Amino acid sequence: MSGPIVVGVDGSESALAAVSWAAEEAVRHRVPLRLVHAYLLPTRGYPGMVLTGHEVRDAFEQQGRQWLEEAAAGVRDLVPEVETSVVVERPAAAMIAASRDARLVVLGSQGLGGFSGLVVGSVAVSVAAHGECPVAVVRGPHPADGPVVLGVDGSPAGEAAIGFAFEEASVRGTTLAALLAWTALLAETPYASRLRVDWDEVHEQQRQLLAQRLAGWQEKYPDVTVDRRVVRERPAKALLAAGRDAQLLVVGSRGHGGFTGMLLGSTSQALVYHSPCPLVVVRPDRPD
Repeated sequence: MSGPIVVGVDGSESALAAVSWAAEEAVRHRVPLRLVHAYLLPTRGYPGMVLTGHEVRDAFEQQGRQWLEEAAAGVRDLVPEVETSVVVERPAAAMIAASRDARLVVLGSQGLGGFSGLVVGSVAVSVAAHGECPVAVVRGPHPADGPVVLGVDGSPAGEAAIGFAFEEASVRGTTLAALLAWTALLAETPYASRLRVDWDEVHEQQRQLLAQRLAGWQEKYPDVTVDRRVVRERPAKALLAAGRDAQLLVVGSRGHGGFTGMLLGSTSQALVYHSPCPLVVVRPDRPD
């Protein structure tokens, strides 16, 4: 993936944090950085006798360009040339369109103005579900140390996320913590006492599944030290705990346990809202 890293900018502190993180990522991968501000003209809420549509559009355009310049100025020490653009479009639609030729789309976790939906994660969830490249949501601090944590669910749909996480661990020079969490839901039912299940055997099967999913990638990235973790826990809870000491958390957009046709699984959605560190959601590769 050699396209630019694209960041949604709306003037909020959260967006500035996302731009800062994205600039570091652009330097690591030696790719361009593009900042985008998206807005829609209001259809109501101001007196028609006072402001014309043209004046409203100019005001939105000028404010957007000011926010973009402030964001770009903050990272020019790292990335001297930063591309900026203002588009008249719904924020989620604008970022999905930008994802078509991007390496990565980056969003803040709380928004202002055009990206106000991010305060509840709606834009982030929509872009992560429909974007055509990996989508990062920058929440809280982004430490320079700690492992890259990868959520593995054992499904073929997670291969793209595994590849992304290995590359990130390699360029960052850090450990990859590959975590597979499984839950014994049947053991929590009233029928548990009648079940004849060897849960230790199930755990071993999950360990073998994790090893199978990682095997080819470890050969491709021999410089990456892999810490394999298999835990009996709900995936979202296990990944949130692992993310507290991580510099990056990587998950697929869907896997085992989701509804057929679901574009963003429940675990990924939970992490969009609550991840304690920058999160990247990677959709499966499209078939040729």
